[in-house]
Amino acid sequence: MTTESDPVSAPEAAPGTASGAAPEGAPRTDSVAAPGTAPVSAPETAPAATHRSRFPLWVALIAGGAITSISLGVRSTFGILLEPIAEGLDTQTGSIAIAVAVQNLLWGFSQPLAGAASDRFGPTRTLAVGGVLYAFSLLLLSQASSPTAVLLSGGFVTGVAIGAASFAVVLSTVGKISPPERRSLNLGIVSAVGSLGQFVLVPVTQWHLNRTDWSDTLVLLAVVAGLIVLVSPFIASVAVNTPESTNNDSSHTDAPPIVGHHGAGSARTLRDELRRASHSRSYLLLNGAFFVCGFHVTSIGIFLPGYAQDGGLSSATASTGLALIGLFNIAGSLIVGVLGQRIRFTTVLAWIYGLRAVVIAAYLLVPLSAASTITFGIAMGLLWLATVPMTSAIVTQQFGPTHAGALFGIVFLSHQIGSFTGAFLGGELLDATDSYLGIWWIGVALGVTGMVLHLLIDESPVPEPPISSGKGLPIVPAGVGVTLAAAGVAAALSVGTVAPDDGVASGLQRPPPGFCVIGPPVLDTIA
Repeated sequence: MTTESDPVSAPEAAPGTASGAAPEGAPRTDSVAAPGTAPVSAPETAPAATHRSRFPLWVALIAGGAITSISLGVRSTFGILLEPIAEGLDTQTGSIAIAVAVQNLLWGFSQPLAGAASDRFGPTRTLAVGGVLYAFSLLLLSQASSPTAVLLSGGFVTGVAIGAASFAVVLSTVGKISPPERRSLNLGIVSAVGSLGQFVLVPVTQWHLNRTDWSDTLVLLAVVAGLIVLVSPFIASVAVNTPESTNNDSSHTDAPPIVGHHGAGSARTLRDELRRASHSRSYLLLNGAFFVCGFHVTSIGIFLPGYAQDGGLSSATASTGLALIGLFNIAGSLIVGVLGQRIRFTTVLAWIYGLRAVVIAAYLLVPLSAASTITFGIAMGLLWLATVPMTSAIVTQQFGPTHAGALFGIVFLSHQIGSFTGAFLGGELLDATDSYLGIWWIGVALGVTGMVLHLLIDESPVPEPPISSGKGLPIVPAGVGVTLAAAGVAAALSVGTVAPDDGVASGLQRPPPGFCVIGPPVLDTIA
């Protein structure tokens, strides 16, 4: 009998694992290496759980969902705080919005480091530090007296805090403690629960703003962010001893042992995994594909209200469309989690990105109306953040759970670059064409690009590169480069073919540069 302080021995043969035959109706299993690649010493199934939760698994899932709800819910309120802060400091909204742009980039750049810290020191410590820093940054922001102070507190400090307390850390942990046959479903459950924060915190924040001011409202949000510290212990895990992990440090992994110049059975370090990732075409393509997701959620969240209102619809209708995206994201995450148990993750993701392109194109081609906007919100909600748990699951499938936090953090950096690109490029096209159509059609083109990229991705464990293979490609630039090329072509075509829309009011304000949402979109983004 073991205790929680001791490593837990793995069962000799679990259903659906390499050492046991999969029963009828069991989840799908995948081959180790793609045709034509060198074989590796790896199981013929998805990597098994290398950790188990200190608490019942359902408790860890609820805790992970609660942390995600708090982190993304507080983050989503920045859209309705921009103007009150700008008015309170007697400055332009754009000078405050740049802090949000910096926040997104810092969030992206800090995510790999937070993932690596979680892999090394555990999710509880990482999330707790992130929660403390999150609350501290909001308290600093509540006392800001100039745009520079807003940039430092709401941009730099908050961006790093969100990286440490974000869903990326939560999802990589859930992947580690979940058995392979339930991994995609559990990730979908956490993502679905995480969507609830938007519906609670945005209305509460607006209600509080109407009765007090932005400074007091930020203090309230700081208290909410601090709750992450209280919830984080419930997602703690205990390492599991497996035959492949007996010589490892506290991280204990069942990732395939390295065969080659490291020697059979040696434990992979993060440097080893980064080298393996830089030589993996599939991992590089995954980076590029997740860039598309960031582009979509930002451009839609920012430009949907302006597009709808410019077409004669009320702000209430535009807000309803955005709210429905968040609501139906809950159902979409759960549906995709179930599908991931039976269908290859890359196939599910290819369908999601392809359907996004179809939904956006249909919205542009049919006459704009309240009904079409509401239908768009429902359809896009089903396809919204359903990409996140599947992308996290692919990283775990390719490299094993041990360094999944850091490796998914790198993929998430590509997402944030896509977010920044979508907001910035959309604003430039709006200035150049006086029309929203350009950024929408680029979204269609990138949806098709994301679909094609996922059809080219092999989600099976990545083989060890040959000794003479060199350093490999820079992971994020190489992965995003393909997608940026597609965006550039689509942008050039849009500028050349989209005529200025006479229906656009000359006084329409450009959305805040670089503003990004992840999770259900923010209301009232456009002034």
